Amino acid sequence: MAMQLTHDIVPTHLVINAMRDSGYKNAAYAIAELMDNSIQAGATQVELLCGERRDVIKQRQRSRIYQLAVLDNGCGMNAEVLRLALQFGNGTRLAPELQTGIGRFGMGLPNSSVSQARRVEVWSWQNGLNSALYTYIDIDEIRDNGMREIPEPYHVPIPDVWLNAGKSFEDSGTLVVWSNIDRCIWRSAKSIIDNSKMLIGRMYRYFLYERTVSIRLVSFDIENRKFLPDIEEFAFPNDPIYLMDQTSCPEPFNATPMFQPWGDPMEFRIRFQGSDHSVWVRFSYAKEEARLTDNAGSLPHGRHAKDNVGVSIVRADRELELDTTWINSYDPRERWWGAEVLFPPTLDDLFGVTNNKQSARNFSQMAKEDVDQLTKEYQSFTAAREDLEAQEDPRMTLAEIVIHLQKNIKQMRELIQNQTRGYRPVQKRHEESRAEQKGTEVTRRRVEELGKQGTSDLQEEQQPLQQRKVEIIEKLVEQGVAETQAEQIASQTIGRGFKYAKAIANLESPVFFDVSSRGGSILVSLNANHPAYEHLVELLEESVENSTEDELKSRLTRAREGLELLLFAWARYEDEQINAAARSRVQDARIDWGRIARDFLMNDD
Repeated sequence: MAMQLTHDIVPTHLVINAMRDSGYKNAAYAIAELMDNSIQAGATQVELLCGERRDVIKQRQRSRIYQLAVLDNGCGMNAEVLRLALQFGNGTRLAPELQTGIGRFGMGLPNSSVSQARRVEVWSWQNGLNSALYTYIDIDEIRDNGMREIPEPYHVPIPDVWLNAGKSFEDSGTLVVWSNIDRCIWRSAKSIIDNSKMLIGRMYRYFLYERTVSIRLVSFDIENRKFLPDIEEFAFPNDPIYLMDQTSCPEPFNATPMFQPWGDPMEFRIRFQGSDHSVWVRFSYAKEEARLTDNAGSLPHGRHAKDNVGVSIVRADRELELDTTWINSYDPRERWWGAEVLFPPTLDDLFGVTNNKQSARNFSQMAKEDVDQLTKEYQSFTAAREDLEAQEDPRMTLAEIVIHLQKNIKQMRELIQNQTRGYRPVQKRHEESRAEQKGTEVTRRRVEELGKQGTSDLQEEQQPLQQRKVEIIEKLVEQGVAETQAEQIASQTIGRGFKYAKAIANLESPVFFDVSSRGGSILVSLNANHPAYEHLVELLEESVENSTEDELKSRLTRAREGLELLLFAWARYEDEQINAAARSRVQDARIDWGRIARDFLMNDD
């Protein structure tokens, strides 16, 4: 029989296969599209129901996903709306004035469903379960029988298997069922739930946190007439900037926020399509008790944070994506900062929101390339701002948001890097305090035998212990040292009677180290921003565990080179003193320092 030719603008049997390749990152993102519809319909309860059955695979019985459903207690749909909901690109919220919620594009239900399964069935009701209307899409029917229209909805009872599994069947609601699931990479219900709950918790964190929606995740044996769930969990908010409490973060930060705000939220006003709109940007960074502990990154809360790195792009309180292009993937400290951009659906066209709601392309492009391109094109960013503002080009605000993000992320990185560099557990500080102890002994001898008294000695005589400790802490915190760490350093210095305390600081000046007298002690703050720190101090402080002999030799060679370059730098400094009197003063300083260094470095043996 000859093939029947059609002249449809969009041949259904061909396009449906293209629709299946619509770019969902995984099944969890496709499931989220169904949950978007539920929340848009006013649901307060949403359920992911995963029905398994046991198959024999390589002579072993294994449970495999058979059908998957999303159930809600939203407002339900009448026949006309239900039929529209299964059409690609159609829906009830396409008009600009209706673009206020998390839905919009009219693609979510059919697009997400066929991306994972060959058949999608929908029951929806508005006046009790007996009023449920039913329709469907079937890929095989489209291919084999030329199905070109969504079947007109008609009354079909909801199958008992879903009535037994779900707990949200109320007077109104919707049930979407996927069958013949052939494109889901997760083959078991457990893997679907395990891989979905963190993403779902993050996407809908604001709804879950405010308790306007609860999300139940269930797996069960679909062939077992007596329903007993194998897995039953509820999604918890998963906040990537960790400012919420009662979240999925492991103890002790499940009940209390793990991060603290970095500055105040910033509002950007955008004039777009004749109206004014607000975009908010927020930042956070980890509390000291979260990251300044031994092996913090490998603890449960540290591993949780590792899976939440990036800039969270949030539209209408629903996360589009956690953009990881902002992070340095090689640096484990990236997990300790957070950033969030929140914007309304009325800015979808400006931000470039994709129809599968997985990214904001225009914003990402601005972050990756366009800011630099604007600067090159106009010779400076200031010139670009003046010209684009004169043209009322809204992209200028996107560029300013990107620059605001870049600036604050850089500052958070510097703070975290500095505090992490200088961190030493209390026990390790005691083990590594030989230099402080030896320096203290030499200083005492110089005072007693030579009468060489310093500013710190007068403070030590005149100030009570608690005041001395407070002054040391205040100075260290002023230099960017974490308060917890400053407390450790001050307690050890005062408690053990040390004259010296060493810290790693983020100094703005070009000095390699800073010296100050506080609380009767001499504080030596190594400048983490100076190249000498990286080439000498940090190199020697790195852990030797798991290092090969060649790696250790290389580090010692580089450290020796760093020391030699420091000496060469001093030599050049003396050489540049053309004036004889100035050169003499510098030489005298070197000689005096050499004498004191001799006392400090001389072996008592």
